[in-house]
Amino acid sequence: MGKNVQLSLYVSTVAFTFFLLVADCRPHNGRRLTTTTAVKLDIQTEQVTLSNGIANVTLSIPDGLVTNISYGGIDNLLATQNVKNDRGYWDVFWNQTASRRVRKKFLGTSFEVIMDSENQAEISFKNTWNASESDELPLNFDIRFVMLRDTPGFYTYAIFERLEGWPLVYIENLRIVFKLQQDMFHYMAISDERQRVMPMPVDRETGEVLDYKEAVLLTNPTNPDLKGEVDDKYFYVNDNKDDRVHGWVGANPPVGFWMIIPSDEFRTGGPYKQDLTSHVGPTVLSVFVSRHYAGEDLVIKFQQGEPWKKVIGPVCLYLNSDASAKDSPSMLWDDAKKRINQEVTSWPYDFPVSTDYIKSNQRGAVRGQLFVNDSTTTLISASNASVGLAPPGDSGSWQRENKGYQFWIKADASGNFSIENVISGTYNLYATVPGIIGDYKYTSDVQVTPDLDSMVCGNNIVLYILTMISSTMLGLTIIQQTGFLLMLQGI
Repeated sequence: MGKNVQLSLYVSTVAFTFFLLVADCRPHNGRRLTTTTAVKLDIQTEQVTLSNGIANVTLSIPDGLVTNISYGGIDNLLATQNVKNDRGYWDVFWNQTASRRVRKKFLGTSFEVIMDSENQAEISFKNTWNASESDELPLNFDIRFVMLRDTPGFYTYAIFERLEGWPLVYIENLRIVFKLQQDMFHYMAISDERQRVMPMPVDRETGEVLDYKEAVLLTNPTNPDLKGEVDDKYFYVNDNKDDRVHGWVGANPPVGFWMIIPSDEFRTGGPYKQDLTSHVGPTVLSVFVSRHYAGEDLVIKFQQGEPWKKVIGPVCLYLNSDASAKDSPSMLWDDAKKRINQEVTSWPYDFPVSTDYIKSNQRGAVRGQLFVNDSTTTLISASNASVGLAPPGDSGSWQRENKGYQFWIKADASGNFSIENVISGTYNLYATVPGIIGDYKYTSDVQVTPDLDSMVCGNNIVLYILTMISSTMLGLTIIQQTGFLLMLQGI
């Protein structure tokens, strides 16, 4: 069997065609000529504003809190009824095991202009942990905001770091939060099937709390059409793999506010990890670390002295508008979905200035083909399998992995897969196949480098045996053995 079927798994560089795909929509080192409005920075004593003639974003100095987003003639899309430090921010839930968990916004102590050109502005808000502050989170952070020419919106990303010798700490949740104007944004969309007019925060306050506080029966809602419905933020979760865009549409004029996540590589728990998206507020989230639907396994547990560094993002805050969307707000959702294609095609982005953000020429690729062996003689293509690279661990450990990067792809009908733009490092190759119980793990580590000659190959066959189970009236009964087969081409 191994002689008749020649399949391969190999590691190589990422093709540079990605640069060609984005050449007409991204500035390149500030040199692209255009007649549109240049990006500008307006730095005041207590705030800085990025503008490009399409949108303006204002942040506090040195905290880095987003206090104002203006677009389409609207002075501020954010919740002006809230104090300025409760409109747009990165935050974290953390503890040191013995103490109660703490929720804290990431507040910078220093502000720096990283890049200021007519095509791009990038600003930084940093904080360095001080060992004398034992009640503070032992984590350095550098939160960046980027505005590009011709882009209706902006980007944000963060570099987090722990140094050797730092104390034990657990991180339960890490996310971005934007709170929007209550009197403007009433229509929420998180998928083609899940779009609706939403209740107001006051409707939850006057409603009946059910078995848990998040579930509220709307007994006297502002919009009478919603009476008798139940609102629960957990209705609006998505798998990581399905959460490319979500957000809200406002009225008078119709304006869309969208969170676009172009990659899952920096999120924890793999492609099937579920998390919150948007909910009553109106609130827009991008959750990178959380224990939702998983519990303790997905809490990041740093032991005493453990170092760590990770770049999260960039994510894109995309704004759009169309007067004809007044009676059809889903039009702005459709436009946001089109924007996803541009952002995903452009990943990894070429514009972040931080050297910690890994560009495409520093990444590699892994390609191969996966089969399911459900008998001694039959090989079945692992059609539509989820195949991924994650830090080394046991089979299925990628579902609990929370410190490194993961890279996943959906195989084609023949089980062929090509995982592109992988950050250099040592990984295990994992897979799960629809309709097949169990998790595949390739037995050898996969070393990914950007070198063309970093090829992994051999003539061995790796068979992973798992148990196929069927349901019977008496319970679960083992009916046969099955397995995955990955064949590597010999040199």
